[in-house]
Amino acid sequence: MQTVVRQPLPQGQRPLQFAVLRVPFFLEPNYDETATFVESNRARLIQKWGGPEGWERQKARHDLKGRGQAAGIPHFNLDRLAANSMASHRLIQWIGKTYGLHASETIYDMLNHYYFVDGHSLNDKPRLAAVVAKELEAVVLPDAKPPTEEELLEFLNGNQGRAEIERALQALDRLGVHGIPKFIIDGQQIVDGAADSKVFVNIFRAIQRRGVVHGEAVFADILGVSKGVLQRGSHSVETLLADSEHGMAL
Repeated sequence: MQTVVRQPLPQGQRPLQFAVLRVPFFLEPNYDETATFVESNRARLIQKWGGPEGWERQKARHDLKGRGQAAGIPHFNLDRLAANSMASHRLIQWIGKTYGLHASETIYDMLNHYYFVDGHSLNDKPRLAAVVAKELEAVVLPDAKPPTEEELLEFLNGNQGRAEIERALQALDRLGVHGIPKFIIDGQQIVDGAADSKVFVNIFRAIQRRGVVHGEAVFADILGVSKGVLQRGSHSVETLLADSEHGMAL
């Protein structure tokens, strides 16, 4: 996204604005929702790949460390606490629908560091409520007061948004999406997360040249995201340029 903003086309088309809608996906859907955490990620992966040797082969094959660094994650905490992520998925969706996709993307980026680097559980609801409340205080919210820590904890302990998450998981299964990351762009093109950045730039350039999008957000209705929220977007030219100056990879 930053590339097409920093290097606009010379023909003078209007700049792109992006609306990133995160679709929930569960790596371990059978984890106990009542447990703060279930196991370390190291234990999970060693078991998944049939022992330490299988895990080492998998790491080398997928270059997870290099891909993480390219995405702005300095190092992965291998012993991060793995847990059921229903509550955190519900929270991200609620923030996006209530405060806009820029706010939900800000929280999503923060939680990536919270989990992948600091190693905290995504189902530690009191901790999650505290860090999200603090982060939202710094986010410019349109005509809205940020939620308190107590309000966020009440939300996390409830069930609001569960039905939308479950419908999204069913839709992913129908589409044959059984792994992440995956991107659906312009409502039509599915791109694997391992694709080179040039693939994304070429797609965005094609949209920019024709000056119109052909499709719609496939999961907007399923997740209950309004057209107004989508139209306000998640990443404007101004925010992308500001993130670029601060060294964030997008």
